[in-house]
Amino acid sequence: MVAGETSGDLLASRLLSGLRPHLPDASMYGIGGAKMAEYGFVSDWPMEKLSVNGLFEVLAHYREIKGIQVALRDRLLAEKPNVFIGVDAPDFNFGLEAQLRQAGIPTVHFIGPSIWAWRGSRIKKIARAASHMLVIFPFEEEIYRKAGIPVTYVGHPLAQVIPMVPDMAAARTALDLPASGTVVAIMPGSRMSELKYNTASFVGAAKLLAQRDPNMRFVAPMAGDRQRRLFSELLSQAGLQDLPIQLLDGQSHTAMAAADAVLVASGTASLEVALYKKPMVIAYKMMRASWEILRHMSYQPWIGLPNILAREFLVPELLQHAATPQALADALWRQLNDSAHQAMLRQRFTEMHHALLRDTANESAQAVLQIIGRQ
Repeated sequence: MVAGETSGDLLASRLLSGLRPHLPDASMYGIGGAKMAEYGFVSDWPMEKLSVNGLFEVLAHYREIKGIQVALRDRLLAEKPNVFIGVDAPDFNFGLEAQLRQAGIPTVHFIGPSIWAWRGSRIKKIARAASHMLVIFPFEEEIYRKAGIPVTYVGHPLAQVIPMVPDMAAARTALDLPASGTVVAIMPGSRMSELKYNTASFVGAAKLLAQRDPNMRFVAPMAGDRQRRLFSELLSQAGLQDLPIQLLDGQSHTAMAAADAVLVASGTASLEVALYKKPMVIAYKMMRASWEILRHMSYQPWIGLPNILAREFLVPELLQHAATPQALADALWRQLNDSAHQAMLRQRFTEMHHALLRDTANESAQAVLQIIGRQ
């Protein structure tokens, strides 16, 4: 298996939770994170090596990433595992899967890339790479069936993990936060490149919000020690090291449950916030050259998963030059002070939660077991 970032580690761990009881003695290895390791998965390279985003950012790390891909490919071709499972990380995994499949190794890809949002031509590459697709959104099944690609809709693993009614009081107690008062979660991303480009605007917005409400508390979950160090350095560079932001080691779900609202980078985390039924502002920045290319490649007006699933702007999206501290603070302030909007979001996000809820761990595991003839 290969998962390339924190969200992939979480999603893959749900698959492993369903698979491991059926294969208690199987060797499960490749690239993954701490949550996968809980099920006996052995990561041969640090997952963070693949956690790079943006066209030009990837180019800067291309030689190292390509070296890892080639080394893993050679090992798998020699060992002939029963199955290879690529978890998201499409640019890394599809190239690897195509070579393994050509050599007779079954390949499963878990989490389809957003071909419904941009780069739809990738469906041809997917057809060559994946023996079977496991998809997490209901509308994706038809896309792959029409292309002749075997596919199973397994629901979204996070819909099983996250409670339908989050316990805010318990989360605040766990984080030693006051039971009353406003709490905002600051989540600029788990990738180092995301922290580099998003942190200044996110913490600048927190400073402005703290000026409006001096009693407001902030929590910022960090994906690892490297992320925590970089975030702290960026805080100091901005002269905001005294801002009342409580840094957390992981605990992103606890932070979401405890928060009244969340300032979140676009990606899987925005869907997690929706499943916690929280108001949010979605923001994202990247290298300017990458932005100039990518902004012309989208098929739809939304980038945040909650808005994509709703097919409308349920929550604000502020991207690149629009994601200024002032704009983010103003948008989040409105989210915090519009009770009618909050009630509407809770209803819509609850409906979204039900639509994504399946026994993902078991259904995805059964699909893999069938492929390797162990059902």
